[in-house]
Amino acid sequence: MDKIVLITGASSGIGEGCARKFASQGAKLILNARSVDKLEMLAKELKEKYATESYIMPFDVRDRKAASEALASLPDEWKAIDVLINNAGLVIGVDKEHEGNLDEWDIVIDTNIKSLLAMTRMVVPGMVERGRGHIINIGSIAGDAAYPGGSVYCATKAAVKALSDGLRIDLVDTPLRVTNIKPGLVETNFSVIRFRGDKDKADNVYKGIRPLTGDDIAEVAYFAASAPEYMQIAEVLVMPTNQATGTITYKK
Repeated sequence: MDKIVLITGASSGIGEGCARKFASQGAKLILNARSVDKLEMLAKELKEKYATESYIMPFDVRDRKAASEALASLPDEWKAIDVLINNAGLVIGVDKEHEGNLDEWDIVIDTNIKSLLAMTRMVVPGMVERGRGHIINIGSIAGDAAYPGGSVYCATKAAVKALSDGLRIDLVDTPLRVTNIKPGLVETNFSVIRFRGDKDKADNVYKGIRPLTGDDIAEVAYFAASAPEYMQIAEVLVMPTNQATGTITYKK
């Protein structure tokens, strides 16, 4: 795959999995996350393992000014982004909607919705101009139905579905493609953040069931990106075999 792929939230979990998968297939990567050290380590690993080039862009996706400046300062050879993977996302807490922390909700909404919108607004016009491009949004099974302690997060992922569908409509007269990937249980650092750093509680989420990994979701993202240009994988719901919905699982 001779393409330039921009991944937000690339330093861990699904984003890191996507970086490795696309690098292994020959793509050049623009890696975004907050941690310079993690991005540099990942870029070094990809260079050594796959002989692929990476360009690191360390900034918080919630910082629109930083994002704009970083994209504007890309060297000419990195400007023609072919694939945008809007992966950065999180949830904090399992509070009831009438008991939650408004400041934490701001972080979740700004990261999961507004940052995705900002990156889309900044990157997609160039794709339209060049007549090629693919936007892959990492949604969630949580966007299909609300569940206890997750109403705000579920609302943000429902928004990702609506924004993906809306963008696909807006781009229907172009060659661009839009994919919304909706993972179920995926074991990453995601749950540790949800439980505010309590790793025991986070680990309990996956006990008795084999969860998916960031690498598994990366395989789906690559499949969508590598499909023939006349084919658009619009939406994929992917979960462990022993998961049926966001709330129904079988655990041994």
